[in-house]
Amino acid sequence: MTRYIFITGGVVSSLGKGLASASLGALLQARGFKVRLRKLDPYLNVDPGTMSPYQHGEVYVTDDGAETDLDLGHYERFTGVASRRSDNVTTGQIYSKIIARERRGDYLGATVQVIPHVTDAIKEFVLAEAESEDFVICEIGGTVGDIEGLPFFEAIRQLGHELGRDNCLFLHLTLVPYLKSAGELKTKPTQHSVKELQSLGIQPDILLCRSEQPLGPDDRRKLALFCNLREEAVIQALDVETIYAVPRAYHEEGLDREVVRHFGLEEAPPRLDVWDDIVDAVRRPEGEVTIGVVGKYTNLLDAYKSLAEALNHGGIANRVKVKVEWLSAEIFEEEDALDRLADVHGILIPGGFGERGSEGKIAAAGFARTHKVPYFGICLGMQMAVIEAARKLVGLHNAGSSEFGRADPAVIGLLTEWLKGNEIERRGLDGDLGGTMRLGAYPAALKPDSQVANIYGETYIQERHRHRYEVNINYKDALETAGLRFTGMSPDGELPEIVEIPAHPWFIGVQFHPELRSKPFDPHPLFVSFIKAAVDHSRLV
Repeated sequence: MTRYIFITGGVVSSLGKGLASASLGALLQARGFKVRLRKLDPYLNVDPGTMSPYQHGEVYVTDDGAETDLDLGHYERFTGVASRRSDNVTTGQIYSKIIARERRGDYLGATVQVIPHVTDAIKEFVLAEAESEDFVICEIGGTVGDIEGLPFFEAIRQLGHELGRDNCLFLHLTLVPYLKSAGELKTKPTQHSVKELQSLGIQPDILLCRSEQPLGPDDRRKLALFCNLREEAVIQALDVETIYAVPRAYHEEGLDREVVRHFGLEEAPPRLDVWDDIVDAVRRPEGEVTIGVVGKYTNLLDAYKSLAEALNHGGIANRVKVKVEWLSAEIFEEEDALDRLADVHGILIPGGFGERGSEGKIAAAGFARTHKVPYFGICLGMQMAVIEAARKLVGLHNAGSSEFGRADPAVIGLLTEWLKGNEIERRGLDGDLGGTMRLGAYPAALKPDSQVANIYGETYIQERHRHRYEVNINYKDALETAGLRFTGMSPDGELPEIVEIPAHPWFIGVQFHPELRSKPFDPHPLFVSFIKAAVDHSRLV
């Protein structure tokens, strides 16, 4: 029997519902249960794929090629359970599905309404493909009271009745602010938030209270009384020094105890040794390295959420603290600015879209190549390294990417067709932007004597992609003659996946996004190796 946990948020946004969901999933896993996590987003976009990072932050890509909310990255990093297309739904997807059904005549002439048609479609999503899980944890995006979230709250209210109390739990994440001038915590915002939730027909079973100060006994009693809860079900959630300390912190406050008690399950203690080891490595590093990340959205770190965490995972594996210098690529379009890279121990250029800052990224890749600084190019970062090599090593001084306009020669060009499994995927220059990239997990064959084959410990890998442009295979021979080796290719030999410079201490570019598969308890080997190279470089400077 699958049990369902619905996590809602109140008072303000950005309280950390995603981390709370992921941490609860990790705690239930540690008790031996099989979990699945899902996100319901109330916005009208079909997915976040065409949204600006300034609007939505990172777009997280699943193995099956879905562009999803960044919270799914938290889910994977904390549980190791690979997210799927069916784990993230938006209002846009729900309405698209309903309108398509209406046009086909599936509703037999009925008036299509929010209730029951929209709510039924939401329930259909929540319940789908969940036969083998012990728990499905569903996070509801937004804040209670938002008008766009009403169909989702109504759907989970209905599910609460249909599934029954024994199979359903409502957890409400809220804020208990501390007023420094008054010197006390204020419970009134949480009371109003719960009242709003109750007005929608939902009574929370557990209250998870974010606060800068500990909740006192009187605060707990007041919240329990006014929110219609037992005192034990009022759980405080204080800030911690690392997100990987959250599972242990929530366990010590009794969150997982209250969940299993609600469902009448055995209360065997969870095994949290792995999380304790991770936190110990974060708290007691044996060194420090500085990584310069040269990107386009460096003033909005949510745009690089998985990347930042993957760098931390590499640091945990090497027991060093990774200090990240977030550097705007545009500043390196001035030659004198390259001196700012002199003190970093590694340079990473992440994925991105658009021309802005591209020349600065090319210059940064050139600095890493000529100064023997460990370089990691991801997606666009690989393409910038290839353009730099084409210009400086091959002598193609006008080499560029057709993504940025006319280029002669275009060593980076639009991908119009590729092989996915046994089928040919095709895209056109004038097609829609949404979902038209090479998305999801694709295989790559590695050269057995390459650095990347040694790092992976195998010669056949699967990695997640998100891009429209590829390195033009026609320039492969010239680039290899000049010293840039193509050490990873698609199995059919048509699409370059990895390049490296054997004469360099550590210079690797990959067309995929390895950060999407990195986890604190299973760090991605490329990030482990990159941070190790940065540690070695730090001893030379």
